[in-house]
Amino acid sequence: MKGKKYVKASEKVDKSKLYTKEDAVKLVKETSISKFDGTIEIAVRLNVDTKKADQQLRGAIVLPHGTGKSKRVLVIAKGDQAKIATEVGANFVGDAEILEKIEKENWLDFDVMIATPDMMPALGKLGKILGPKGLMPNPKVGTVTTDVKKAVEDIKKGRVEYRTDSFGIVHAIIGKASFEENKLIENLDEFMEIIKKSKPSTVKGSYIKTISISSTMGPGIKIDINSFDK
Repeated sequence: MKGKKYVKASEKVDKSKLYTKEDAVKLVKETSISKFDGTIEIAVRLNVDTKKADQQLRGAIVLPHGTGKSKRVLVIAKGDQAKIATEVGANFVGDAEILEKIEKENWLDFDVMIATPDMMPALGKLGKILGPKGLMPNPKVGTVTTDVKKAVEDIKKGRVEYRTDSFGIVHAIIGKASFEENKLIENLDEFMEIIKKSKPSTVKGSYIKTISISSTMGPGIKIDINSFDK
């Protein structure tokens, strides 16, 4: 059963219509019905075969206006890199001790883990704990790096990771319901630009099938793909 608020919000959305990105952003703010500041998420359905390795999209992008959500960052590094991580505001920094804490106490009080390449062999045995939670550092999304400073700063600025799920859909957060419309639009544009640029060369026919945005607990709003043509 959907609540009264959801039903009322849904009535504002024409399910058969493709909205311009401007109208969709306006609507997504109006239909955010949560008591807290709702998160705005995008879902892009792509014409990709996720069984083929070269058609799986995975990466990260720093949105111009961030996501409105602060993330707790853990950096696994030694020496100078550990010192830099602390200086640029990583929430937790360490090496063997912290890895042991994760392994023995199942300590996972962080949102993103960054590691320097030399620490990756030690991280291997934590795959079973970190993998299912999506916390394992990965060079594809910039969380295995020798540039710890940039990695931490990007996450603090509002970096989002994206990847295709088994249905070929990419989900990502593009901001909060409290964001001004133009900021949500700019985040949306930036995200769609990276998706377009990431088109696998082996994809035949139209690449983007559908685009929709929604707020936490709010209805989905479909966006006309052509509204992103520059």
